[in-house]
Formats: sequence, structure tokens, C-alpha cells
Amino acid sequence: MDISEVAKQTGLPSSTVRYYDNQGLISAVSAPGERRRFTPQVLDQLALIALGQAGGLSLEEIRAMLPPDGAPQVDRQLLLSKADQLDATIKRLRAMSDGLRHAAHCPATNHTQCPQFQRLLKAAANRVKKNKTSGSSETMARIAKAM
Repeated sequence: MDISEVAKQTGLPSSTVRYYDNQGLISAVSAPGERRRFTPQVLDQLALIALGQAGGLSLEEIRAMLPPDGAPQVDRQLLLSKADQLDATIKRLRAMSDGLRHAAHCPATNHTQCPQFQRLLKAAANRVKKNKTSGSSETMARIAKAM
């Protein structure tokens, strides 16, 4: 199938398909100088690439697991590490979601009077110190100003 058919079936732009081909993530079967043509297996390879990216893998990490013969070579340790990172991110985001919901529904007239909100604020301030991210600092400053 040609590149436009691959793009149509996957929903990817043709430029992305060309990029993946140039980066060695997939392989065209056409001769150099000819219009790029791919076997139907490229659809499975592109699905694996999308799955890897959704799981937080870089294209370099994905490339290492997709050798030219097309049989994926899964780095199980890397996948476990990525799963642990996702779990930590989910835990952090759940805590932030819970904190935002509490702040929105807190019955206290002033959030500085709410012990739970104070704990959330202290935890967030500690994360800012630990991560030293300007975005988090700006967010904390806006929250403090709004109280």
C-alpha cells in the first residue's frame, strides 16, 4: 500500500509516516526514488508505536524494540519502569484532583482556616521546593494570592 493509504487507515499524517520510515521505526518496501510503499504489517507496527508513545516511551526506546525483521523485542524491565512512572504520575494527579475538589467545596469561609487545605498547601509547597519548577511556583503564588 502507498503512503497515502497508510495515512488514511491510521489517521496519521503522511509526514509522520515518512518520518517514522526515515527514523527506522518502519520500513518501506519500495526502491529508492520510487513512491514509498508498505506491506500491510506496517499498520501493526504503527499501532505498536502509538501504544508505546501512549505508555510514555520515546521513539528511541520504541525503535530499540522494533527490529527490522518486524518481530517486537520487548524490554520488560523498561516497561516495568515506565509502568511505575505512570503509577507515580497517576497518584500525584489524583492527589491534585482531590485537593482541587476540596478547595472548590470546602465549607470554610477562608481557606487559610481549613486544616485540610493547609495540609494540601504545605504538601504542594514541599513539592515546589523539591522540584524547583517555576510553573509550580507561579501556581502556588497564584493560589496563595487568591486566598
